[in-house]
Amino acid sequence: IFYFYNDGAEIIYLSSADWMNRNFFKRVETCIPILDSKIKNRILEEGFEIYLKDNLESWIMDKDGNYSKYSSEKMQISAQQYLMKRLGNIKDVKR
Repeated sequence: IFYFYNDGAEIIYLSSADWMNRNFFKRVETCIPILDSKIKNRILEEGFEIYLKDNLESWIMDKDGNYSKYSSEKMQISAQQYLMKRLGNIKDVKR
């Protein structure tokens, strides 16, 4: 998800999450604009905002590029648990 806030307008693009050197130099990667406001709002809520609130399964990168598990004293929020409940009440995910 590419999110831009431009002079009051929210601009969103979706693209593959597979942006690596081998993909950039051996195939074409594209992104598409999301123009429908209903779809845009759903993407913001389910694919962007909830992950910014996640304080249970998040990691923080420090200035040296090292990661540490994020912990918070606030109410714990897991984006994955929230979405599983919201999108279908999934109790057991089979792999």
